[in-house]
Amino acid sequence: MLRLHFYAGVFVAPFILIAAVTGALYAIAPTLENITNRGLLHTDSTGPVKPLSDQIRAAAAQQPDLALAAVAPAQGTGDTTRVIFTDPTLGSSERRAVFVDPVTAEPLGDSVVYGSSGALPMRTWISQLHSDLHLGEPGRLYSELAASWLWVIALAGLVLWIRRVRARRERRSARWLLWPDRSRPRGRSLNWHAAVGVWILPIVLLLSVTGMTWSTYAGENIKKVREEMSWTTPAVSAKLPGAAATSMPAGEHSHHAMPDPAAVSPSDKAIEQADLVYGVVRANGIESPVEISIPAAEGVAFTAKERRMPGVLTVDSIAVDGATGEVTDELRYSDWSLAAKLTNWGIQFHMGLMFGLLNQLLLLAVMVGLITVIVRGYLMWWRRRPTKDAKAFAVGKAPRRGALRQTPPWLLLPFAVAAVVVGWFAPLIGLSVLGFLVVDVVVGLIARRRASA
Repeated sequence: MLRLHFYAGVFVAPFILIAAVTGALYAIAPTLENITNRGLLHTDSTGPVKPLSDQIRAAAAQQPDLALAAVAPAQGTGDTTRVIFTDPTLGSSERRAVFVDPVTAEPLGDSVVYGSSGALPMRTWISQLHSDLHLGEPGRLYSELAASWLWVIALAGLVLWIRRVRARRERRSARWLLWPDRSRPRGRSLNWHAAVGVWILPIVLLLSVTGMTWSTYAGENIKKVREEMSWTTPAVSAKLPGAAATSMPAGEHSHHAMPDPAAVSPSDKAIEQADLVYGVVRANGIESPVEISIPAAEGVAFTAKERRMPGVLTVDSIAVDGATGEVTDELRYSDWSLAAKLTNWGIQFHMGLMFGLLNQLLLLAVMVGLITVIVRGYLMWWRRRPTKDAKAFAVGKAPRRGALRQTPPWLLLPFAVAAVVVGWFAPLIGLSVLGFLVVDVVVGLIARRRASA
C-alpha cells in the first residue's frame, strides 16, 4: 500500500492537482455565471407576464433562419425566458438561446448554451477546461487518469494513516484520525497531509466515482454495467397515438453529449399550442423550472422536463399532446430506480448544482484541501532526498522493496485478482500500474549495480 501510494502520488498527483485547480473554478462557475451574465439571466421588469407564445414569437423573429427546439419559461419574478434554437453552425451539445423579458416579451440578447444544464459560454469554457484542458478527446485522458486514481490513492492513504495512528499506543482513539498530532514537529507535514486527507475523503470518493462516469474507457464500462443491471436513466415517451415511437433525451450526461434536433422550421401551430401545454405541465404538479421541447414534426408530443438547476433534486417529466392538452406519458422522479436517482444526485453534486451556493462553497473548500494534501505530499518526498552530497541532484527514495515477496499467498492472491479486475475495468489504472512496475524494476536494477560497484 505504501509503495502504491508513493508511486501513484509521484506520477499521477500532477494530473490530480490540475483537476483540483480547474475543479475549484468549476465548482463556483454557476455563481460566476449568474454574476457575469446578469443582463441575460435577469430582468428588472415587473407586472403581468405575457403569454408564452408571444415570448416565443418575439425570439423567433430574432432568429428567423433557425429551427425552434425548446423553451424554458421564466420561473419567477426577475427571471428571463429562454427560447432555444438549433444552430447547425455550433458544435455538439450546443444550441442558441434567445433570452426574453417575460413581462414585455422583448428579447434581451442571445447566447450559445451547452447541454442539459444550459451553461453559458463562460461556464462551458471552465467545464471543458476541467474535463479535457481544451485539447479535445485526447485531453480527456488526463481527467480520466485523475478520476480513476483518486479513490485508489485516497483509500491507500487512509489505510496507511490508520496503521500509523494505531501503532502509537497513546493514539488509538479514532479522534486522532481526524486531527493532526502537533506534538511532533518533525512529522508536521505528514500529520496535516493525512488529517486533511481524512477530512475531505468522503467528498473526494464521490467526485472520483462521478468523474469516472464521464470518462472515455472506464465510463464506457460503467455504462455497460448500468445497462446490464437496468440502472439506466428512464425517459418519457414523446410518441402520440398512431405515430412512430420516439423519446426525449434523458441521459444524465447529456450536458456533455446531446444529439442536435432535426433542423425543421417551427410552425405557428406549435407556437400557439405552447400556452396550453405549459398550463397542463403546471396543472400536473411540475412546479420547478422546466424546459419544454417543441415538436418539429407531426405525431410528436411536447415534452417537458425539470431543468438541472441549483436546489432542484427531482427530474419529473411529462409528455403532452399540443392539440388536445392530453397527457400522453408521465414519468415521476419517484419512479426512477434507486441507482438512477443516486447517479443523478451524484452528478448534480459534482456540478455544484445540488444545494446551490452551499454545494459550490463545499466543493471549493474540498478542492483547496486536496491541493494542500498534494503539495504537502511532494514536500515530504523532497525532504526524504539524500542531502550528504549537496552538488548532486537527488529526490526522495521510494519505500523499501520486497514487500510483495514477504506477503503471504492467501493475502497476495486476492490482492492480485482485485488489481487485475480494477485494471481491466479502469484501463488507465491498469496501464499506469504496469508503468509503475517497469519503473520500479529499472530503479531496482540501477540501485543493485551501484551497490555492487
